[in-house]
Amino acid sequence: MIYLELFLSFFQIGLFSFGGGYAALPLIEQELIHVQGWITNQQFIDILTLSEMTPGPIAINAATFSGNQVAGIFGGVIATIGVTMPSVIIVLTLAYFFFKYQSLTMVQGIIQGVRPAVVSLIAAAGVTIFMTAMFGHSDWPVAFSEINWISVSLFAIGIFIMRKFKASPIQVMVMTGVVGGIVYSII
Repeated sequence: MIYLELFLSFFQIGLFSFGGGYAALPLIEQELIHVQGWITNQQFIDILTLSEMTPGPIAINAATFSGNQVAGIFGGVIATIGVTMPSVIIVLTLAYFFFKYQSLTMVQGIIQGVRPAVVSLIAAAGVTIFMTAMFGHSDWPVAFSEINWISVSLFAIGIFIMRKFKASPIQVMVMTGVVGGIVYSII
């Protein structure tokens, strides 16, 4: 039964996550933490961290890691199939109709109208990740009472290095990971 629930949950996520992998993150968070109660906030952040570090699309990686967390390796496979299947079906269907009707003003208007919604989904995921990583919670009142100064410092240093010295995100991730590992092992 858990495999069917996983498949349906991730099929739904894949069906409604327009705008790429980052747009799927709030949907994954809502479904896994709040609706199903399969994982905790901290487990979600850990899954996102692994998904970001692993090559490939973040939504597919997050589905694989989440499914594995919930129901083992086969759960990871089922969740991955569930999250990708709607995209395959939708892309094939849209490609057919888009190339047939791309010159219509209505089609161009629809595309322009969806863009702001996609940006808001990505921003919502970013705020949740930022709040949980920096403050330990994504709830505003609780978050500011429990600031993780080490995370905030590493965040600020990472941004400074990327902007000032034009360092690549990979270099910054490795550097802050090493520094974080050292600091957190000492305290």
